[in-house]
Amino acid sequence: MSGDNYYGDVVNMHGGQGNQGIVHHHGSPDLERALAAVLQRVEELRGSLPAGAVESVDGATADLAVPDRRRGALQVLQAVAATAGGIGQPLLDSVRAALELLAR
Repeated sequence: MSGDNYYGDVVNMHGGQGNQGIVHHHGSPDLERALAAVLQRVEELRGSLPAGAVESVDGATADLAVPDRRRGALQVLQAVAATAGGIGQPLLDSVRAALELLAR
């Protein structure tokens, strides 16, 4: 069948034990949008933060890319936003929305 194209996963497994094939972990589109909003709000607030808070924010934003670390990262960002006062409210709202989606 020359010229046929196949787009998708191809799995060849030889031996082993407990093979599961390919396990896909696709995130929720709503969660991805919420995390993008959090990152946007972080960038808007970054210039108003003291140096120590910027370091915490940088570590937390890096952890947002790791699913097992997202909740902790969002909690750090929530604390930073809360201490920033009124200017931190948009970030605080975005973080709360993302945390709600993670709880589902």
